[in-house]
Amino acid sequence: MSTDVGAEPIRFDTKIAVLLREDLEPWQRLNVTAFLVSGLGTQLPEVIGEPYEDGAGVSYLPMFRQPVLVFEGTKETLTAAHARVLSRALPRAVFTSDLFATGNDRDNRAAVRAVPTAELDLVGLAVYGPRNAVDKVVKGARMHP
Repeated sequence: MSTDVGAEPIRFDTKIAVLLREDLEPWQRLNVTAFLVSGLGTQLPEVIGEPYEDGAGVSYLPMFRQPVLVFEGTKETLTAAHARVLSRALPRAVFTSDLFATGNDRDNRAAVRAVPTAELDLVGLAVYGPRNAVDKVVKGARMHP
């Protein structure tokens, strides 16, 4: 049984945000979100909490220690957010429309590498950092319904 039941709410100084292009199909939104956040977890150990265990002692993998906020916006909103995340040098992951046509990590990386930064056809962006900096990156986007 948890010892922190009834404790004060935990407030995070950081934020994890995913910004999706609004014209994606539902399956694409889920797929892009999963791919984007996997990059954050592998490179930023501080975003990962402790492993889980149920009441019978079965162990489960750890997950993010804080919520992941999902936003949506137009292609232009995503392009502007991408420029802001680069200017702030925050940890980020990108998903481009080209990745829907590939089937593995090697081809995904090659597809992104083949396009100059300013010409990436972004459909998703994940970012992690101080709350106020992440808020500025996703400015103009709205919470995903």
